[in-house]
Amino acid sequence: MTTRRKDHAAGAELPGPASELFPERLRRHRSVPDRFRSAGKKPLRVMKFGGTSVGDASCIGRVVEIIRTASRESDVVVVVSAMSGVTNRLVAAASQSESGDYKSVAAIFGELHQQHDAAANALIHSTAERSRLGRKMTELFQEGDRLCQGTILLRELTPRTRDALSSLGERLSTPLVAAALAERGVASAAIEATELVVTDACHGAADPNMELTRERCEARLLPLLQQGIVPVVTGFIGAAPDGVLTTLGRGGSDYSATILGAVLDADEVILWTDVDGLQTADPRLVPGACTIPEVSYREAAELAYFGAKVLHPKTLRAIMPCGIPLWVRNTFAPERLGTKITPAGSPSGAGVKALTAIGDAVLITVGGPGFAGVQDVLGRTFRTMAAVRADVLLISQASSQNDLCLVVPSALAKCTVEALRHEFAHDLAHEPMEHITLDATVAMVTVVGQNMRSVPGTVGRTFGALGRDEVDLIAIAQGSSECTISFVVAKKDTQAALASIHREFRLGNPLNRTLAEDENYYRLCEPLQVNVQTNHHPDREQ
Repeated sequence: MTTRRKDHAAGAELPGPASELFPERLRRHRSVPDRFRSAGKKPLRVMKFGGTSVGDASCIGRVVEIIRTASRESDVVVVVSAMSGVTNRLVAAASQSESGDYKSVAAIFGELHQQHDAAANALIHSTAERSRLGRKMTELFQEGDRLCQGTILLRELTPRTRDALSSLGERLSTPLVAAALAERGVASAAIEATELVVTDACHGAADPNMELTRERCEARLLPLLQQGIVPVVTGFIGAAPDGVLTTLGRGGSDYSATILGAVLDADEVILWTDVDGLQTADPRLVPGACTIPEVSYREAAELAYFGAKVLHPKTLRAIMPCGIPLWVRNTFAPERLGTKITPAGSPSGAGVKALTAIGDAVLITVGGPGFAGVQDVLGRTFRTMAAVRADVLLISQASSQNDLCLVVPSALAKCTVEALRHEFAHDLAHEPMEHITLDATVAMVTVVGQNMRSVPGTVGRTFGALGRDEVDLIAIAQGSSECTISFVVAKKDTQAALASIHREFRLGNPLNRTLAEDENYYRLCEPLQVNVQTNHHPDREQ
C-alpha cells in the first residue's frame, strides 16, 4: 500500500462556492489525495471535542451543530473525549476496587449510568434508538463492574485493568455523540479506536505505530468517508498488536486527533475545547492575557511542556513530520478565531509570544563545601534522576560543577531527594550539614517565543522588568533553546513576575477578535467557520 506525501504549504485550489466558509488562503491549500474525498472534492478535517465540550446534553447539542455545519463543506472525522469529570471518577472507582470498597464502586457506576442516561434521553427522541443506546451503555457498565470485581478479589489493580476502566468514559460518550448526530440528520458511525490506533504495550502512556495505524484507518474510515458518513472515534485509547486495549495518557484525546490527522493526511486538525486558544499568559493570574493568533509547532510544544494545559504535551508529535495545521478553538464561542499552530508560526517573526508558570514544582539543590573533591557530581546526579524517572524541568549549574539546582514536579520530589541522598551518602558521611536540600516554596516561570536569540535585549528586558517590580530570581536557565527562558522565583511572586514581563513585552493587545472585527486577519488564516450562538462554558476539561 502506498501513500502519497503532500506539501502542506501549497496545492490545488478547492472547487465550489464555499468562499465564506473557506477564505482564499484556505482554498489555495494543497490538495488531499482523492481517496480521502467524497467525490474527490472536499477537504478533510479531524475535529476533536474535549470533556467540557460533551459535558451534558446541551453541550453535545452545540457539538452536533458544529459538526453538521462542517460536514456540509468538508469530510469530517470526529474524536470525542469522555464527558467532563467522568475519567476522574472511573480512576477513583479503580482505586476503590483495589482497596476492596465495592460499595463506593457501585455508587460511582450508578451516578455515571444516570448521567449518561439523562443525556441520551434529552438528545435522542426515537424510542428504538434510545433502547439500543441504553443496551450499549449497560454492557459497558457491566464490563466495568466485572473489572472492578476482579480487582477487589485480587486486591491488585494492574496497569492493563486501569487502562480498561479509565477508557470507559470515551467508549460511553462516542456512541452518544454519534446517535445525536444521526438524530439531527448527519449520517455517523461510532468507532472504537482499538480498531484504528495500533500502539505498543506501554499501558498508561502508549505510543502509536503510525504505519500500522495508517493501514487500519484507510481500511476502516475510507469507506465511511466515501459514503458521506462521519466517523465518531473514541479519543485517548488504542490497542497493542495483540488487541489488548491501551491508553495514550491523560488528556490523550488531543494526541488521538493528531495521530488520525497524520495518517489520514488531513487538511487540518481542530481541537475544540472550552477556551479561545493558546493564551499569552494564564488569564487567572494576568487579567490582560489574550489569545495568540498563530504560533509555531516549537512554541506550542514548549508552552505545553512548561505548563499550558490546553495541549497534551505529545499532541504535536504526530503532525510535525507532515506539517498539518492545528487549530485550538472554543466550542462555546465558535465565532472566535482561536489559535493556529503551524510549522513556521506567525509571519510577524521572532520575539516573546507567551508566558507560562508551574507552581506545582520544587527546587532541589545539590552542592556546598562538602562536595569539594567529589568526582562526577553532574553525571551521578543525572543517572540517579533517570533511575527514578524524574522529569527535570530546569537545571542551573555553577561553574564549579559541584553546585546544581534542579526543578522537578512536586509529585516526584520525595523519591528524587531520597535517591540523591542515597547516591551521595558515602561521600557526605562525615558532613555535619545537609548538602541536598528541597525547597517547595518556588515556582518556575518560562518565557516562550520564536528565535528570541535574534532579538537583542530580550533577556535584559525580561530581568529588568522583574527588578523594577522587586521580584527576586532564585535560579535561571537560558541558552539551550532559542524558544525559552526559564527561571525560578518564590511562589508568592509568581503573579507579579508574570504581570511584569507581560506588561514589558506588551503581550496584552486585543488579539482575540472576531472575524467581523478584523477582515485582514480573516484573509490570512481563517479556519472553517460555524454559526452557533453559545455562551462560554466556565469549566475546564478533566
